[in-house]
Amino acid sequence: MPRRVRRRIRGNFENVCFKPCGVPARMLDIVTLTPDELEAIRLADLEKLYHEEAAIEMQVSRPTFGRILNNARTKIADALLNKKAIKVLK
Repeated sequence: MPRRVRRRIRGNFENVCFKPCGVPARMLDIVTLTPDELEAIRLADLEKLYHEEAAIEMQVSRPTFGRILNNARTKIADALLNKKAIKVLK
């Protein structure tokens, strides 16, 4: 069982959901992003931090940050290309 690690996450991600236009949400598959994954996207892609800097900001190791970011990007690509909704967990 993975250990539960407390990470620094900035921002309020409650009740965040994105979906394709014109399609009722009940008809869509849902891709779920964790707050860690959304924070990694924010730091790497929006803030343009290097992985080392972003890992320090999140208080994780650089390899862990890279895994979190890779998972997030894969999920987002899947949702965009396969017309799925994206929901952010609390």
